[in-house]
Amino acid sequence: MRKNLEREKKALLVLLRAGLWEKEPEDLSDFPLNNDSWLNLFQMARRQSVTGIVYRGVCRLPEELLPSQGLLMQWTVAVDRIEKRNRKMNGVLGDLYGMWGAENRPLLLKGQGVASFYEAPLARECGDIDLYFSEKIKEKQAVEAIVRQGVEVRKCPDQSLFCRWKGIEVEIHPRLIDIYNPCAYRWLQQLEEKNGRPVSLKDTGGPEIEIPSPMLNLLLLDTHILKHALGRGIGLRQLCDMARACYRLNGKVDAGAMNLISNRLGICKWNKLLFAFLVDILGLAPEFLPYPERDKNAYPLLEIVWKGGNFGMYPEGKTQETMNGWRGKMVTLRAFLANLRFSGYYAPKETGWLMWNLVVGQFKK
Repeated sequence: MRKNLEREKKALLVLLRAGLWEKEPEDLSDFPLNNDSWLNLFQMARRQSVTGIVYRGVCRLPEELLPSQGLLMQWTVAVDRIEKRNRKMNGVLGDLYGMWGAENRPLLLKGQGVASFYEAPLARECGDIDLYFSEKIKEKQAVEAIVRQGVEVRKCPDQSLFCRWKGIEVEIHPRLIDIYNPCAYRWLQQLEEKNGRPVSLKDTGGPEIEIPSPMLNLLLLDTHILKHALGRGIGLRQLCDMARACYRLNGKVDAGAMNLISNRLGICKWNKLLFAFLVDILGLAPEFLPYPERDKNAYPLLEIVWKGGNFGMYPEGKTQETMNGWRGKMVTLRAFLANLRFSGYYAPKETGWLMWNLVVGQFKK
């Protein structure tokens, strides 16, 4: 049983790399798979939120290695749903930016902005819409515009604002970069001012959508992955996002500056592990890394990925865990405590400040 699971994981990563980089699978030694293994692989792809990317890899297999017609049809239907949700999300973004007007556009964090880095953006599974206003007055005006439409906006423990617009979850975040060390964050705010020129996306079918500048985008994705790796876990989709961003933004970010910033933020050890994962597990060519230093072994991060799935919602061997209420908070706390050895080595200062902010956030209104 254990041997089959390891084989299925290896096969999944082969197909993921093929779909991520739109190339032929590089190693077919773990194929063919039997029906049970194909079904397990499909379920793993769903738990990791890479159903569409892996499907594009499956489509590059020789015909004799394909899964059964029934599973292939089920997979095709799942990918069709992903594409429809992406189109709906693009429409919602157009609605929101159109309502707010050209003078009050927030930065779009991750999500559809990162999807634009993929060869097939609609195949990337989307989650919610994450936004950031650099000025509080503009954030307040945007929220008032939402409320006038009869939509409830509530504040979360981390001080972000949440609403549901036409069935799509929307979060307005109080910070652009997920760094909680106050000294590092104050310095980071100055960096925002120097490197905050947005890049506009023009292919959303509506108003121009603004995303962070290349350096801030890489830092945003990097620290977002770190935050979740320290806590409940992180999945392959977010790591694929980082790989595609490194690939597409290559040459637009100064390697020396990125290295210095990583030192200042205290995430150099973490970045070495992350970069090893991008190269060794996801197949990013080393020359596309923000800077060249990386660990020899990506296993500590791969272990977290397999354990938790997408944002830790799928603990290995269990069904999806709820994220709501006090039960969700206790699960998060237990996850942080269980990961102390990992976090204490790769990002000790950030771990302490992140946990402190999570605790304090429970008592803020």
